[in-house]
Amino acid sequence: MPQFEIRVLRAGVVSTERVEAPDRAAVAAALGVPPQHVLEARELDARTSARAWRRHARFPLQLFSQELAVLLDAGITLLDALNTLREKESQPNVRAALDGVINLVEQGQPLSAALRQQPQTFDELVCAIVAANEKTGQLSTALAQHARYLAWVDTLRSRLVAALVYPLMLLAVGSAVILFLLLYVLPRFAGILEATNGELPWASLVLIHFGQTAGAHPGWVLGGIGSAAFALYALLRQPAVRTRLQSAVWTMPGLGPRLRVLALARLYRSLAMLLASGVPALPALRIVVDVVALPWRPAVRAAAEQVERGERLSTAFDAQHLATPVARRMLRVGERSGEVAAMLERAAAFHDEEAARLTELLSRLVNPALMLIMGVLIGGIIVLMYLPIFQLVEQVQ
Repeated sequence: MPQFEIRVLRAGVVSTERVEAPDRAAVAAALGVPPQHVLEARELDARTSARAWRRHARFPLQLFSQELAVLLDAGITLLDALNTLREKESQPNVRAALDGVINLVEQGQPLSAALRQQPQTFDELVCAIVAANEKTGQLSTALAQHARYLAWVDTLRSRLVAALVYPLMLLAVGSAVILFLLLYVLPRFAGILEATNGELPWASLVLIHFGQTAGAHPGWVLGGIGSAAFALYALLRQPAVRTRLQSAVWTMPGLGPRLRVLALARLYRSLAMLLASGVPALPALRIVVDVVALPWRPAVRAAAEQVERGERLSTAFDAQHLATPVARRMLRVGERSGEVAAMLERAAAFHDEEAARLTELLSRLVNPALMLIMGVLIGGIIVLMYLPIFQLVEQVQ
């Protein structure tokens, strides 16, 4: 169904929204407003929607939470703080998002309601934290904690990305060398070998015929590789495929347990932040479903159902295998003392060291394994190319 970006008049305020509708005439009905209130409607193609999604994805949510917390701590009112953040921004997408929030706050709506009007920019996690604290006077504290949580997530992601940079570079360079051998060197080498009229080993014959075919049609080969890469990318975008792939990675010895612990540490930290902000356990569990890793989401939903039936959080986590031995004991202590949020935060901090161990494991295992694979492939091609020459030299001798 086509997607439209529209400017609509609601309660005397002009706002920009996005809606799916069969055609332009159906936009007003989809929004539930009179047709004359739709001021402009622009259809978005797939590329425009993707660019818009990327712009929203780059919204500096961590910086927003951190700076808003600082301004509120300094005694500046909420509306003045939002206007200050808006004035200092130079990016159009950030200014537009802040404009939408400011317009709703000026109409008397609470900050959490204004944030929920832009779900593409502000997720349910920050909305729930703001809703739980905006009436208690602890909004700045909660926003500062949210900023620290996002900083921890970014640090964790940066460590994993840094650990994968070298393997990806190695894979790219090795693939480029293999393509160069197959598309350029091997077809020219084949002409020399055919001129000898000697009997070639079958493995060298297969490689040479492949090289001749690939050298005669390099565009088809590169196009096929590009199509395969695009198909793989599209396949990995499917949630079901990503869940199965992540589950398969989690079963790998050595790597899998550390990835599972890191995913659980994120669950503990996000849940601790919500509980510390005053969100009850059941709504907090339902909010963090969208935060945790895909393979854990059914377990978190099941744990929420158990809590809804009146079971303890530690019992629900135990039943759904969401508690490490450390977290299990800390949860039980927290339930007895009434400090569940603090105990979950400590459990997450206890497992932070797994990030360093994981990057070390990737450096020690993945890099040598990739070097070995690339060395065998490139060396195998070169050996099969030179094997007929060695055989010819022996015949001459």
